[in-house]
Amino acid sequence: MPVPNQSSAPVANGVKLAIMQKRFEGVTRKMANTLLRTARSGVINTARDFSCAIVTADCELLTAADSYPIHVIGGADLMARAMLDIHPDLRRGDAFLHNSPYHGNSHAADHTILVPVFDDRDVHRFTVVAKAHQADCGNSLPTTYMGNARDVYEEGALIFPAVKVQSHYEDNRDIVNMCMMRIRVPDQWRGDYLAMIGAARIGEREIVRMGEELGWEAVTAHAGQWFDLTERQMVEVISTIRSGSARGTCTHDPLRGTPPGGIPANADVTVDAANGRITVDLTDNLDCLPVGVNLSEACARSAALVGVLNSLPVSITPNAGSLRRIGVKLRENCCVGIPTHPHSTSVATTNLGDRVSNAVQLAMSAIDPAIGMAEGGAALPPSAGVISGRDPRNGHAFVNEVILAAGGGPGTPVEDGWLSLFCMGNAGMPFYDSVEIDEMLHPMMIEVRKVIADSEGAGTHRGAPGIVTAFRPVDCDFELGFCSDGTVNPSLGTRGGGNARAARQYLESDAGEVRELGTSEHVYVRRDQRVVSMTNGGGGYGDPAARDPERVARDVAEGWVGRARARDIYRVALTDTGAVDAAATAALRASRP
Repeated sequence: MPVPNQSSAPVANGVKLAIMQKRFEGVTRKMANTLLRTARSGVINTARDFSCAIVTADCELLTAADSYPIHVIGGADLMARAMLDIHPDLRRGDAFLHNSPYHGNSHAADHTILVPVFDDRDVHRFTVVAKAHQADCGNSLPTTYMGNARDVYEEGALIFPAVKVQSHYEDNRDIVNMCMMRIRVPDQWRGDYLAMIGAARIGEREIVRMGEELGWEAVTAHAGQWFDLTERQMVEVISTIRSGSARGTCTHDPLRGTPPGGIPANADVTVDAANGRITVDLTDNLDCLPVGVNLSEACARSAALVGVLNSLPVSITPNAGSLRRIGVKLRENCCVGIPTHPHSTSVATTNLGDRVSNAVQLAMSAIDPAIGMAEGGAALPPSAGVISGRDPRNGHAFVNEVILAAGGGPGTPVEDGWLSLFCMGNAGMPFYDSVEIDEMLHPMMIEVRKVIADSEGAGTHRGAPGIVTAFRPVDCDFELGFCSDGTVNPSLGTRGGGNARAARQYLESDAGEVRELGTSEHVYVRRDQRVVSMTNGGGGYGDPAARDPERVARDVAEGWVGRARARDIYRVALTDTGAVDAAATAALRASRP
């Protein structure tokens, strides 16, 4: 049955509107808590690589509180629409397993459970979304990031385009058995699947409780009123920004089968302050490439939206209302657009997607110096790779993404970059792994994890520095898969800010032999070797010589910036005790060419 006309309901006052929205946000947080506490794989229960959302029956994003933007901000609606298109006759108790990047999902590694929510008259009112990155999704190699996959067949993942996995609240055992046979850690996947189902069913239960308590007409009408409010807020914010157009370009490191200089991501951004609209045009980019970093439609759209939302002078709630004011232009068969089957999108959530977000941020900073950002540190280094093998302690196979370190955050007009950002599309949501827990769960030792001095993009507000990590297998060999970026094209600064130091990664044996690692590799790490991963920091925003000298002194005290760099780049003189020498600093800055 179609949802009743939302416009016929009376407009709620501001207090009721805020309380109702907090109730919906509370639903997604309960879903997220369920996933975090019950999932089996470390990438979910330790690194928190999952998202939960609620969309309306007509497929508009209502809330995705505490979720990864790249997961749901421009994709939850597409996935819900695919579910409706493929299964127009929905029933209470249905659940759908969805991971198809050709039908609105991000990439194949993100398994998603969609559950339609019905009222007491069997009217479809909402759809809840629980998405979680899998430790293994059936790829041809034991990694979820197949950067060199020439197509989806070489990638190898099982693809589920909104497949019905439950009817009447009971599993379709055929689908579950397919996954159990294909996925390398079947019991681990089964636990994660149950955690996602549990999270979605909790979301369903909580929304039904709201409908019974507050009335289904009021609960349903809330969405339209909330969208109208956030759209007005977005118009007000855009009206404070300078109008103009600019192009931002950020370049992903080259892969096999790509241009030798890398893959450029061009974003043409137009701000129309008078009409309260921002447009991002991604159509002037390369066609889909024979590699795994092509973006899915959901990730291309989300990456552009992330770049805009990051660049605004104040925070705006992302939902279908506020996003009405941001137009994203995509084209089919484009590496940052709408991919055509069978192009691979195995790494769509991070690498090239981050380059799109960064290009938008750079363009925004060119339009108005009070907004935008520099370029954030590149993903995904070996220190955020997938390790696999057989644990000598118990003989069990293991596969898991370890997130020990990744890219640093970019400088902004008002603040320094965030050290543990990880990447732009994940918005700082992932938790870095605990060294002790990783060593307990896997046969590995993490020997080093520390900040790399003088690696930040210098600026009035500097980018975050890079991080060096060294780890190795213990009493065994293991495999490591990763798709890195930033070794050839480090993070760019903007508005006079400096670029970050390039990333580097290599294998080092106990005998001192060093093998440099490329952008995307799947390597065997021997027990006499260690992986050394030096991540890319963030670019700087603004002239480094305009940076607050006290901040420079604090960075030197922390060991993030050396004294020579403080003097030569930031033009700050320090005393023997590390305090700012005000007179010498003024002279240094006055004498700058």
